[in-house]
Amino acid sequence: MKRALTLLVVLGLVCSFAFAAGGAESASSAADSNTIKVGLICIGDENDQGYTYNFIRGRDEATEILAKEGINIEWLTIYNIGEDSSCIDANIEAAEEGCEIIINNSYGFEPFMLEVVDDYPEIEFISCTNCASVFDGRDNTHNAFANIFEGRYIAGVVAGMKLQQMVDEGTIKPEEAVIGYVGAFPFAEVVSGYTSYFLGARSVCPSVTMKVMYVSSWSDATAESDAALALIDQGCVLISQHSDNTTPATAAQSRGVFHTGYNNDMTGIAPEASLIGTRIDWGIYFSEAIRAYANGEEIPQDWCAGMADGAVVMTPLNEAIAAPGTAEKVAEVEAALADGSLQVFDTSTFTVGGEELTHAFALDTDGDFTPDSEEAVYDGAFHESVFQSAPYFTVRIDGITELN
Repeated sequence: MKRALTLLVVLGLVCSFAFAAGGAESASSAADSNTIKVGLICIGDENDQGYTYNFIRGRDEATEILAKEGINIEWLTIYNIGEDSSCIDANIEAAEEGCEIIINNSYGFEPFMLEVVDDYPEIEFISCTNCASVFDGRDNTHNAFANIFEGRYIAGVVAGMKLQQMVDEGTIKPEEAVIGYVGAFPFAEVVSGYTSYFLGARSVCPSVTMKVMYVSSWSDATAESDAALALIDQGCVLISQHSDNTTPATAAQSRGVFHTGYNNDMTGIAPEASLIGTRIDWGIYFSEAIRAYANGEEIPQDWCAGMADGAVVMTPLNEAIAAPGTAEKVAEVEAALADGSLQVFDTSTFTVGGEELTHAFALDTDGDFTPDSEEAVYDGAFHESVFQSAPYFTVRIDGITELN
């Protein structure tokens, strides 16, 4: 009631002021009505030069895109929030500060966000990279992700071409084409990512294998570096990552091995190691969601898009160290993904326990693979992010070893 009375008072003052001041002030009030206040709650800050930095890029891109359409955004960005009760406090802060849309940027934020949403039914809450809002029955909660597995597949192709070059030149033996992958958690998002990456690498380097080490955190720069170094000590000659910081790249360079990145172009801090990276362009989604709200339209309940939509992009190829012909191969694979002639999880390209995967069920409302769920394997491929935006590929395929 207090919020409603306050709004009525403010509207009354605005109307009275506009009536007294004439047409010029009326035009100003109309312009103000096209300003949307948006909260962005972040697990880190721009200094990670990775995950949160990529969201800030999306924030700024959306601001620029929508300004050209006459939609202005006032952002409230809250940094360095943990996946704990501090996320509840951050969502309440953003709500009480008048945000009309509140975006939570980390996977582990969603349970805490959902503790708040019922108290503010007039506010739209968005949880990026998660899935509960698809099933929770609320109108003001939303999920968003992108087909990052497409970008990871391409990054894997780049890695595989470098490994095959090393094999062909005699720098390593075929069995020494081993990738080390720094993962955050053994969640579907990470498993989907490293599997697509591995399949991309193996499409051009048949002898490749992969070792995965989890750091039990999305953002722990020291742990990520330590994991990369440990993987190198176990014989990995190329490092990739599903973690938030740049330290796997610098660790790779310090040991003279190669690297592919995530969320940002890491060639600047590891020019002798980092080949390429991939990232989600969050500006595509932010501008779409905020535009819909500004125009009185529904924000999609569960949004997903891919490379063909510009939502997944590759960072610039480091041609100084990439294998010859890599740029041409990347263009070929991008075209095949766009026209559908290449399926990332083509079941003829991998086995599980020596057998081809013939069925796997998509997530149900409890977040499990169950027989009464939708079948994810059809037309010769596992179809990722079709039944929900968040990944649900949790199959462990042959050729990849989880070390912890």
